[in-house]
Formats: sequence, structure tokens, C-alpha cells
Amino acid sequence: MNEQPPVSATAGSTICGDDVWRAIDHASFAVVSHTTAAGDPRSSGVVYAIVDRHLYLTVAPDSWKARQIEDGGSVSVTIPIRRGGILSLLFPIPPATISFRARAIVHPAGSIAAAGLPRALEALVPEERKTRAVLLELVPEGRFVTYGIGVPLRRMRDPVASRALVPVA
Repeated sequence: MNEQPPVSATAGSTICGDDVWRAIDHASFAVVSHTTAAGDPRSSGVVYAIVDRHLYLTVAPDSWKARQIEDGGSVSVTIPIRRGGILSLLFPIPPATISFRARAIVHPAGSIAAAGLPRALEALVPEERKTRAVLLELVPEGRFVTYGIGVPLRRMRDPVASRALVPVA
């Protein structure tokens, strides 16, 4: 993997895209936000797997996500990154976050069985759902907006030190 040069869009955090991708790869939960056809906002928690820097998730064919997220459409993704270890049991330590815009590629119901899914995602989908579930592929675009990635916990109190804008590619 090519190591990207550090980028600092703020006075504090200096991280590179590979640092952000490592954090995304170690997590598995995200919040995906989109709008309905009527323009109403919606967000849902999802479990994902990463393959070639694309996020893959499965959804029920009758879910909001399957009905409202269009092929080629844009969604917003926020991934909470747990911080604090044992300290988080004693003190209210908020997670770090990675947010970004993504383009959705919608694979129709039944394509999971034929897609040759990565083991990480295949293990998350019960056998009985593989023929019914819709596969969403999210391709990050633009920049990651991070908070608390690559900074010590004590510096997370300082928003300027904790924020960064990092190119996706």
C-alpha cells in the first residue's frame, strides 16, 4: 500500500489517508444517512466490510435503505471509532469519528450469492438472507472529516487539535 503524505487542514491533527483507512478497516459499524424521495432525512446503523477501499453492507429489500438509496446516489457516512479502552468504562469518553460522502452502487437482491463476497461480509449475512438481501457498495468520495483520529485522548477536548480533513484517495 502506498503511504500517503500527512495532511493537516487544521492546526492540530496531522494524519494521512492510510491512517484513516486503517481506522475504518478496524471498525465494522457505521451510520449511513440519506434522504427519502420526499426529501425527509433518514439515518441507519449498519455493519460493513471493506474490500479495495469500498464499504459493503447488506440490507433487507423492503428497508428504507433499499427503497430510498439509488444507484449512483450520494449518502453520508459516519463511523464512530471507540477510544479510551478501560478508561471509557470509568469516564464518559466520546468516540472519535470519521465522516464522508459516498456514492452508492446498488446490487439487486440475490446478487450476494453470486458476488463472491468477502468472508468478512459473508459471515455477517445469515444464509437465509443471502438470496433476498440487497447489497450496497459505498465508494467514499472527496475528503474524510475526522475528529479524534491520530490524537491522544487528552487532546480530544480541543476541537482545533482534534479535527482534520484528509483526501479519500
